[in-house]
Amino acid sequence: MNQGRHRPTLRDIAEETGLSPAAVSYALRGLQVTEETQARVRAAAKRLGYEADPIARALASGRTETIGVLCGSLADGWQQQVAAALGRGLLGAGRNPITVDAGNDPEREITLAKRMVDQRADALVVLPVDPNAPHWTEIAERTVLVAVGDGLPGAPAAAEVVFDNVTGVRHGLRLLAEAGHTRVTVLTPTDRATPDRPAEQIVQQMAPELGLTAAVRTCPHDLDGAAAVVRELLAVPAPPTAFFCLADSIAFGVYLAARELNMSVPEDISVVGYDDLPAGRLLTPPLSSYQWPIDSLVESVVSYAVEANDRKTDQRRTVLVPEPMPRGSVAAPRVTSA
Repeated sequence: MNQGRHRPTLRDIAEETGLSPAAVSYALRGLQVTEETQARVRAAAKRLGYEADPIARALASGRTETIGVLCGSLADGWQQQVAAALGRGLLGAGRNPITVDAGNDPEREITLAKRMVDQRADALVVLPVDPNAPHWTEIAERTVLVAVGDGLPGAPAAAEVVFDNVTGVRHGLRLLAEAGHTRVTVLTPTDRATPDRPAEQIVQQMAPELGLTAAVRTCPHDLDGAAAVVRELLAVPAPPTAFFCLADSIAFGVYLAARELNMSVPEDISVVGYDDLPAGRLLTPPLSSYQWPIDSLVESVVSYAVEANDRKTDQRRTVLVPEPMPRGSVAAPRVTSA
């Protein structure tokens, strides 16, 4: 009777090579035996069609080959783009990515981060909602932690990939001032100012220099939520003539609010985004924005997350610089402010 093809085991490789099962196990993991023996064992394993049990391999190595990607809010189109690119990059590096969404909720972020660590993720890549939260110190002590977008003050993260937001915000404000705007509102998805996202401080510093009356207002990423905030801001007696949105998803809400109020971009309102999402080029007019080097981000994050598993690397930090993408959404205000 045909019992089916026997699945090769470590004992089969041991018999094939004349080694003990323990020596075969060490050789397959690159431990305690010569490179010649490792090569001989791997050749025999390939010849026999041996595949290591992933659970047994994880128990033996102490690693699960899983890397968590904890996003602050997947309602943000840019974070969706980054999460997808990181997933592809980690898969290409032989790791299993698991992406979860904190929904812009700091409490949910804590719960998900601890859950991933409890599930023995080899590393955690985080786009933090609250980079100042004290729980990051505990997380960094339990797994390899890679922060994207913000450093984590006080937490010994293995690596940080952050953005030169100072350059980006300064350029955007200057762009609007040079176009003739004096009343500008900066829309930001978070009111948590950090060393790597100092939007409010930059606005307060630069506005007087540029002759701007500028305000910073928090705004949700989702289209309807952003449009509701913009409608409210445009309903005051002296509304802003320009919006600088620190997420393209928010800028889309400005376009929607303008259409609902029978206003035109850029004739009535100028708009600047911040992520250069592909959909921004489909708007009428196309959205002026800032492009971040996603390929460089993914390369750095994947490298840090994989290589830092040995816990011997020093903390590394990469700073990415934005590239302005001027299009048709900025023009002189219809009526020059007094």
